[in-house]
Amino acid sequence: MQNEDSQLIIELKQEHRKDHAFQKLVKLYQEKLYWHIRKMVISHDDTDDILQNTFIKVWKNIENFREESSLYTWLYRIATNETITFLNSQKKKKWLPINEGTGYLIENMQSDPYFEGDKLEQKLQRAIQTLPEKQRLVFNMRYFDEMKYEKMSEILNTSVGALKASYHHAAKKIEQYINDSD
Repeated sequence: MQNEDSQLIIELKQEHRKDHAFQKLVKLYQEKLYWHIRKMVISHDDTDDILQNTFIKVWKNIENFREESSLYTWLYRIATNETITFLNSQKKKKWLPINEGTGYLIENMQSDPYFEGDKLEQKLQRAIQTLPEKQRLVFNMRYFDEMKYEKMSEILNTSVGALKASYHHAAKKIEQYINDSD
């Protein structure tokens, strides 16, 4: 993948190859980024909007990509930042304190026709939505994406120790939520 990414970056920075290379980039990473975003915002429509914004940012800023991290890490960071920006704007629109967007997200999950989950999966998703934003992000990246802490550290610009602590606290809160709702 690294070799393929290196070639893709070269092509993205060449004006006459940029369109074709960008189509390849979207095809390669669209699904992974979609599910990363979807786990945070729940709504299919919101996810599509954020994903589109992510790719627009990539298109506009590919010339500035310094290759200090992998292409995937860079894309993931942009998608994460776009998602956080969206969530913060939703909280402001609904006049919610910064950590109280939970009801909005759970409501989105329950009303989303694309969300297909059994009762246990819905309970897990409700538990995840009660977490503070940072813990929710770390939990999703580790649990669902099976991402290593070192890679998360690059993307989130946070120490491995802090990420491990966030994941541990998130897992405990989820366990408590599930046990209490039985």
